[in-house]
Amino acid sequence: MSRLVRIFTVAALGLSVAVPPVAVPKAAYAAPRPAPLDGEPTPAACAPLGFELTPETPRSQPRPSYAAPAAVTASASRVGPELSAPPPPPPPAPPPPPAPPAPMRPPVIASGATETVVTGSRILPGREIQPDTERYPDATPNPVKRTADQPVSTFSIDVDTAAYSNVRRFIDDGRAPPEDAVRIEELVNYFDYGYARPRSSSRPFAVAATVVPSPWAPGRQIVHIGLQGYELPEGERRPLNLTFLVDVSGSMNRPDKLDLAKKAMNLAIDRLRPQDSLAVTYYAEGAGTTLQPTPGDQKLKMRCAVASLRAAGGTAGATGMTNAYDQAQAGFARDKVNRILMFTDGDFNVGVTDDKRLEDYVADKRGTGIYLSVYGFGRGNYQDARMQAIAQAGNGTAAYVDDLREARRLFGPMFDKGAFPIADDVKIQVEFNPARVAEWRLIGYETRLLNEADFANDRVDAGEVGSGASVTALYEITPVGGPTQIPERRYPDNRIGVGGGDPGGEIGFIQVRYKQPGGDRSELIQQPLTRIRRNAPPPEATRWALAVAAFGQKLRDDPWMASDYGWDQILVLDLAQSARGEDTWGDRADFVRLARAAESLPQRRTP
Repeated sequence: MSRLVRIFTVAALGLSVAVPPVAVPKAAYAAPRPAPLDGEPTPAACAPLGFELTPETPRSQPRPSYAAPAAVTASASRVGPELSAPPPPPPPAPPPPPAPPAPMRPPVIASGATETVVTGSRILPGREIQPDTERYPDATPNPVKRTADQPVSTFSIDVDTAAYSNVRRFIDDGRAPPEDAVRIEELVNYFDYGYARPRSSSRPFAVAATVVPSPWAPGRQIVHIGLQGYELPEGERRPLNLTFLVDVSGSMNRPDKLDLAKKAMNLAIDRLRPQDSLAVTYYAEGAGTTLQPTPGDQKLKMRCAVASLRAAGGTAGATGMTNAYDQAQAGFARDKVNRILMFTDGDFNVGVTDDKRLEDYVADKRGTGIYLSVYGFGRGNYQDARMQAIAQAGNGTAAYVDDLREARRLFGPMFDKGAFPIADDVKIQVEFNPARVAEWRLIGYETRLLNEADFANDRVDAGEVGSGASVTALYEITPVGGPTQIPERRYPDNRIGVGGGDPGGEIGFIQVRYKQPGGDRSELIQQPLTRIRRNAPPPEATRWALAVAAFGQKLRDDPWMASDYGWDQILVLDLAQSARGEDTWGDRADFVRLARAAESLPQRRTP
């Protein structure tokens, strides 16, 4: 028996030597390879995710990063720490010939709406003549008020910047912008002034105020008020529940519209965190959903959804809004920031086009905790009035994207200021002392004025402020005994109130009301206005704000500016006083360029 065991053992050993071992493929032991979380949305990469990129929907250009102008190269788009950057894409195929633009349809305007309609036509290099049907809200300059009659000024804050980049677009096209397109507060608030920051979210605003001589009106003074918002630390930023609402109608089929919007959306996707989510919806003659709420680490899927969008057909904006709110509700949570980002030229021409009905609908949805911000694109049919109304009703911001640089700015360092709110319904009220101030006028904020009684009424809507954002307001005042602009009355005591106060005391009293995000009851900040700089030069922030305000007033030919105050004096105001500061992103240098270009603009020849 033992002999048989030895024979079988020797035979088995022989076989093991004679027969080589069979190699087992490594794939049999490896776990299935997960789909990439980010990368370029090529047809091959998007097909497994359910997105077919046809020749009619070419993939987007490589995603640029927001880098300082001094940087020579753009960094690759951000990927998760566990992934390396994707390989560079192959050279793009020659672009197809541009499709003819969709015929322009005059938008339907609600009866009784107060708007300015810009008509006429223009020719840009390499482009055909197209009708100009842009619309802007009425922004007639604020009048001078007699302090003894009306000592109180009340307005909703405005952190929008759409007017600045839109004005820049007009100047770069070699045209003077329509006067109503120049909203001075949006020009001034485009810039960062380095105000002192609050230390706690429990009191989310720090108020700074100074009074300096007016550079364009001898004998008068400028009150400069700065409101700096609290900047949320990373750990205090709630998860984002974002929904893209994209206009893919035929009017968006231009490089400065949908193509640019896609690049902006990819920059926003770069900023999303794993705890965030994104849905992508669209509308043309109808509406649809390209991507349902998806976690923020699935960036490639998001980019494929964006790349699959193409422009054609009419513009059923109201239908698109309804669908977007449905998707936002699907990912809704009280502990999240629930926000719709709308990308459009605002030209609705299918279904509901009445601005008031749209505004009421968005205002109702605001009560559910879903806010709406609007990003405008394009030229010729840009509907600024509609987008301003919708954004204000939606407790969101309104911005205009004129080029890729502005997209990098809005969805780079500015993204947090629009995404993470620190306060709702923010209102400012200034009461001037008639014993010190004879007259006053608020520079800008014409579309944001409130009644005095609205300040303490928590049911009256006002603007939202995001993390680290600031608000700047400028008043021009005439001291008692100075060169007043309103003649004395025959019966000077026949006034609402004679006024009073210490002639050597306060100039005025500043109050700020705000609600915590999602709150119902407002809180109050109060601060007297006493500081006057008599001999010292104005601080850098004030000098720059004055330069921008002078630029805006000059552009729209405000009647309150001296007629002999020219462009050279505006440039001297910001350059000679070294008010450009560090200017990391080149925004102030760009303003200087605009001021120089505006000096040579031809006079407006058509309405």
